[in-house]
Parts: sequence; C-alpha cells; structure tokens
Amino acid sequence: MKVLACDGIHDDGLALFRDAGWDVEISDPLKDPAALAKALSGVDALLVRSATAVGAPALEHAGALRVIGRAGAGVDTIDVDAATARGIAVMNAPDGNTLAAAEHALSLLFALARHVPRADAGMKAGQWPKAGLTGFELEGKKLGVIGLGRIGGTVARKARALGMDVAAFDPFLPPAAAGHGSVPLKTLDELLAWADVVSLHIPRTKDTTHLLNADTLARMKPGAYLINAARGGLIDEGALLDALDSGRLAGAALDTFATEPLPADSPLRAHPNLVLTPHLGASTGEAQQAVSTILARQVLDYFATGAVAGCVNLPPLSAEAAREVGPWMPLMSALGKLCARLVPAPERLHVTYAGDSEALDPRPLTRLLVAALLGTASGRVTPVNALQEASARGLTVAETVGGDGDGFDRLLRLRVEDGRGPAREIEATLHRGPRVVRLDGVEIEFDPQSHLLLMRNEDRPGIIGLVGSHLGAAGVNIVNFSLGSKGDGEALAAITVDRAVPDAQLVALRSIPGVLSLETL
Repeated sequence: MKVLACDGIHDDGLALFRDAGWDVEISDPLKDPAALAKALSGVDALLVRSATAVGAPALEHAGALRVIGRAGAGVDTIDVDAATARGIAVMNAPDGNTLAAAEHALSLLFALARHVPRADAGMKAGQWPKAGLTGFELEGKKLGVIGLGRIGGTVARKARALGMDVAAFDPFLPPAAAGHGSVPLKTLDELLAWADVVSLHIPRTKDTTHLLNADTLARMKPGAYLINAARGGLIDEGALLDALDSGRLAGAALDTFATEPLPADSPLRAHPNLVLTPHLGASTGEAQQAVSTILARQVLDYFATGAVAGCVNLPPLSAEAAREVGPWMPLMSALGKLCARLVPAPERLHVTYAGDSEALDPRPLTRLLVAALLGTASGRVTPVNALQEASARGLTVAETVGGDGDGFDRLLRLRVEDGRGPAREIEATLHRGPRVVRLDGVEIEFDPQSHLLLMRNEDRPGIIGLVGSHLGAAGVNIVNFSLGSKGDGEALAAITVDRAVPDAQLVALRSIPGVLSLETL
C-alpha cells in the first residue's frame, strides 16, 4: 500500500504508516492538477493540508485511490462530490486543531484590542509609540461569532470566560435552534448591528463566499472590529479596505485570504488598521502532531477493516457493515445523479432494498444516494448532512427494507416524484456488475456510471439505424444498446457510448424523425 503525503504532514502520523508496512512518499504542495494527477498513480491514500487542492481532474485516473485525508478540519480544497462519485472516502481530523485555531482567533482579538503589532513595530524601530495606541478592554464587549461549530463554539466559550457578551449566527443551523444551547442565536443582520467584534468560523462554500461584502459590512456597528481566522474568501477584501478607509470599521485581523500566499503587492499589507498573519490558525506543534496521528489511524483502520471515522462523505460504519455496503457505493452515487437528471426538483424519494437485505445497513447508502441527488444544487451536501438538507429543501425520503427481489439476490427500487409529472421509477442491481435493469417499468439495462444517452422514440423500424449512423459519423462508438418497448407505440433506449456526445450532434439526433426525446446522463 502507498500513501502520498503533501503539504508537510507531521512525521508522527507518517510513522504509523511505515510501522504498518506502507510505502510513504512525501511531496511538497502539488498545486498543478496535472502534476497531482501524475503523482496519484498507484497511490492508495492521499494526505493533504490546505496548500494542495484536490479537484476532479486530478482524480479522474486515480484508479487506486481509496481515501483522501485532510490533516485538519476544512475540506473546501477537496472536490468531495467527485471523490464520492468514484467511491473515494474523504476524511478529516477536525478535533486535532480546534484548540489551536480558536486560540489564534483570540490572539488576533487581543492584538486588535491592544494594538500589539503596531506597538511592537514602533519599539523595534527605536520609538516609544505610546500616543495613539489606546486600546479597549474585552470584558463587557459584545462578540458576534459567525459559525458555532467546534472552533466557533470554543471561541465563544473562552470569550465568555473573559467576561465578553457572546451571541452567534450560524448559516447551517435551522431557526428552530435559536432557543437551544448556551449561546443565543441571532440573524446575520441582528448580529452585525449588535457586535463590537465579529469573528468568522465557517467553511467557504458558494453560499458563504463574500458573506461579508460592501452591503453586510455597512450593517456592522460603527467602529466595530472584524476577525477572520477561518477561510479566505469569506470577506470581500476590497470592500473591507473601503470600510476601514471610511472609518466604518475601526480595525480587522486576517489569518486567511482569497489568494494564498498573499501577493507581495496586496493593498492589505499596507493598511495601518489591519493585523495580518500567514494562515497560522492550525500552526502549533501540538495541533500538527494531533491531526496527523488522528488521520493516520483513521486511514489505517479504514483499509484494515473498512470501518469509517472522521469521514465527511459517509456515516460511520463498522468493519462488518462496511463489507456489505462498500460494493454499492459507486452505484448509489451514479443513481443519485441519474435521479437528479430525471427529476430536477424532487419532492419525494422512496428507496426499497428488496431481496436478501438482512445483513445490509441501508442508512449509509440512502445518505449517499440523497447526497448525489442533491449535490448538483449545492456543493455542501454530503452523506453526513444529506437527510437534513433534504428536509430543508422539502424532499421527503423514505426507506423500505425487504420484499421480493424479482429473481435478484438484492434489488434496489427507486421512486422519485416532483408532484407535477408522473413518478420516475428505477430498478438496479449489482448482479453481473452495477446496472439499471428497469426504467419506468421498461426492461432496459445500462450502467449508470457510463456516458449514456436515454432516448424515447416511436416504436417502428429505421429509427435505431439512423441514430447509430449519426453517432458513427460523429466518431462516437456505441458500447451498448438496450431497447425496451413501452407497449403504447413508444420505446425506451439506453445507449452507452465511449465518450460525451458533442452538443451539435445531440441537436442532430433530436431532429431525427421518430425521436421523441433524448437526454444525456
């Protein structure tokens, strides 16, 4: 077995791999996707921190890769959806650097409150820079925490011990949670208008990027302070400079930036009311040692027994359950994406695990299916939060275990509805490989993980030949062709091809007389 460790993974964790007989390869950050893809050849596990971004192109031909491990909390530099679709587990070690990140946010708070960087610079320049550096006391001040997860919750707890009044906004908690817990929740607008200091502790997603922009910064209390020790891009840096220049904000402290390393000519560097540190939140010896050993144990356990811990795209699994679930994972991801194409705005999903299902724990599979179904609408959906996200979007998910497998050892039946058109029904199995065996009651077989054309056509001679001729003329090879009659003068065809069909050729195919509809999947 081989592990590739990028970005300076602590050697205590790597020693556990060596002790287990693994081949350990160490690399500097691999920022070029092509270089990363090449380095992943023959690699079973990849360990990264924040410098190496793991995108879909790098994973496309990583046939041996089974685990991506993030030595830390945030996985925003990893394409979790692409990894899940390929059956690759994505693990993190969020507890290992919680204390380090929280303490660094508090250190930035103290630095702002007492002008520590400017005082230090003046003293070292031979000055006695006491004038103009009057600070403020933290006791009695109002701290607004955005993001009440592990790190944000730790910051809130320690700030309250300092005598600060703490409230929070969390974009990932439902409004019903406002009355629970020791930290009161506010809306974003309420928090910004209330807080003397705002500290960010959320991941960067498409919804949280530039959460603090010209509009939201203008809603902050005049003379307030802002801290970001979470992720770059949460703050519109140009808008922040404007708010500092206008005096709307008295100061800010940043440990993370939209572009890292921060360019030498960045205007952020020159602003007197900014405290800057080079992404040091998790940079303590204790944290780096902890996250590397936690992550190494998780990865080794996964390979040894199939057990999952610290996984962001699968719920925890015992070793026995993992052996049953594992073969279904790639099929579930593919079926979820198929459902999303067939029913873009689903309201109801019913999953039936028929046949010999006594030893099968369906919960992680349903989560994986729902995550893939909803993943096209939000990069934040993973199997860990898939059911909660489904509920928030009005998607009802139901499971049935047992029933007739219709001749298969195990048969998966999916029924997806949007409340407007007819329900779409899919039946799939792993018998003789992952494949769909029926679609909307019509017996057609195809691998949903392949390049696929799904065609509805008039059930008469000549149409199939024209379709084949058009694809051949475009240089597209037909790998498999499955046709089933609907019994009403129409037929369904699943055409597996060796590559994506160009848009121009799709237009030509749809214009063939007798072709009623054609979808790419």
